[in-house]
Amino acid sequence: MKVGYHDAVVLSMKTESVLGLGPHGFHRIAYTEWGERTAPRTLVCVHGLTRNSRDFDRLAAALADRWRVICPDVPGRGRSDWLPVSDYTNAQYLADMNALLARVGAMEVDWLGTSMGGLIGMQLAAQPNSPIRRLVLNDIGPYIPKIALERIAEYVGADPRFASLEELEAYLRKIHAPFGPMSDQDWRHLALQGYRRLEGGGFGLAYDPAIGQAFRANGLKDVDLWPMWDAIRCPVLVLHGAESDLLLPDTTAEMQRHGPAAKVVDFPGVGHAPALVAENTIAVVRDWLSATA
Repeated sequence: MKVGYHDAVVLSMKTESVLGLGPHGFHRIAYTEWGERTAPRTLVCVHGLTRNSRDFDRLAAALADRWRVICPDVPGRGRSDWLPVSDYTNAQYLADMNALLARVGAMEVDWLGTSMGGLIGMQLAAQPNSPIRRLVLNDIGPYIPKIALERIAEYVGADPRFASLEELEAYLRKIHAPFGPMSDQDWRHLALQGYRRLEGGGFGLAYDPAIGQAFRANGLKDVDLWPMWDAIRCPVLVLHGAESDLLLPDTTAEMQRHGPAAKVVDFPGVGHAPALVAENTIAVVRDWLSATA
C-alpha cells in the first residue's frame, strides 16, 4: 500500500490521552490513534529517547487498513506532560504503557519500538502472560555499549534554542543524520512535529531537557540485558541500521542464536536508528507482521 504524506493526513488519525500515575501524582499521556477501533489487530509504536509519536505517521498510515495503530508520546515528550526528573525511570514508563494498554482494551498487541521504545517493549514482552504477541525492535537489543550512550549524552538535554523552524530543522538533520536517507519533506515533518514554543519567542525541541539529567543520573556504562532477552517468548523482528553504534553486528548475531531467535534485517548505509519512512522499511514491517498473523 503506497501512502503519500498528504494522504496520511486524510486518514483517520485521532489524538487521545490517558492518565498515568506516578510518585508525584497523575499525568497525561498523549497518543495518536490510526485505523479503526474494530480492526482485528492492534499495533503499538513507541519512539526513541528524545522523539515523539509523530515519527510513525508514515508507517501508521500504511498499516491503518489492517491494524489499529496506537502511537504514544512517552511522558516528557511530544504532547504528554513533563514529570519531575526523578520520575523519568523504566518503572514509570512500564506503568504508563500498561495504563495505555488498559485504555486501548486489546488483550493482545503487536509492539514496535525504536531504541527506548524497543527497550520498553522487551521489558514488557519478557513478563509472564505478556500481551505482546509480536515484537519489532528498531535498532535496539539487549546489549548497548557505553560509547554509544556517551555519544547520545553529548546532546540529550542540551536544550538548544532556535530563532526559526528552519534552524531547528537544520539541527535535526545534523543530530539525526544516522536515520538514513530522508526526503526534504520528511525532515520538515520531523521539525513541524518536534518543536515547542518558548516564552519570549523562538523554538525549542519537543521534549523536557531534564530527560538528559535522568539519562546520566546513574552514570553511563554498558547495558547488559541478556537474561531479559532469554525470557522473551514471542517472535521478534529486528530492524538493524548496519552502521549503528548502539546495535552492533555481534549483538544481532547473538540475538539470532538464543532467546526468541530473532529475525534480523540489515539496512546498509543507515545508523541509529532507521527512519520508518522509506517504503522498503515499511514493507519489511508489514510483511513480517502479516506473515506471522
